[in-house]
Amino acid sequence: MKAALQIEITFEQILALIKSLPKRERIKLSKELEREIIDSKLSKLLETFKTDELSLETIDAEVEKVRQDIYDEQKR
Repeated sequence: MKAALQIEITFEQILALIKSLPKRERIKLSKELEREIIDSKLSKLLETFKTDELSLETIDAEVEKVRQDIYDEQKR
């Protein structure tokens, strides 16, 4: 039997939870969030072009742009 639990927590509470994680787990979470962002941006790109067929160059360029955006955000 599974039960669903819904709670409301603030951003600050989430941040505190993340900071309490061991470094290895924070890195793992960070990589997963980066993957989510990349997937989301690529999905938007596919939706914009309304095709399942994109050139590898287009995909590579978009991935590189997302990576650069993430890097720039981390430097701030």
